[in-house]
Amino acid sequence: MSDDPLYSMLGFTDSEWGLLVGLPQSVLTAASAATPDSARKTRAETAAGLDVISDARASASRLVTAVAGAIVSRVGDPDLGEEPPVIEPSDPIAYAQDVLGRAAEANALLAAKADQADAETYKHWLVEIAESVVGAASTGGVLGIGGEAVTDSERAFRDDLSKALND
Repeated sequence: MSDDPLYSMLGFTDSEWGLLVGLPQSVLTAASAATPDSARKTRAETAAGLDVISDARASASRLVTAVAGAIVSRVGDPDLGEEPPVIEPSDPIAYAQDVLGRAAEANALLAAKADQADAETYKHWLVEIAESVVGAASTGGVLGIGGEAVTDSERAFRDDLSKALND
């Protein structure tokens, strides 16, 4: 058995691994912040994104399984009722732009270092996280009735993320 960390065995440096592990939770935060919501709706969005992250520990992709496991060990396991703090960026637009830039960087990294199946699974997973978050709570309406399931700004973030991950 090697003493090398798993990310090293997967071919990544410490900083590259930090990018890959940090990005899913950043996608969750940016997708949630795309449209300001009540605290209850933001918690629902966060929970939905964390469920997708947690569920990925059972992925067929070794890379996605390792990244999801690293995130859950760091932020808490929703299956155990552990809830990390909700992160609300002070400038959601700048935060989203930063996340999209990191997504493009991760795309290039994966193209260079990961096998194609792992790279595609990881990128699809990020978009799945964003989809789950933006669809978790409607915006507007009265007493939970009516409102918009996915707002234009949420849709734009999800679409921009997909573009950043597909060159």
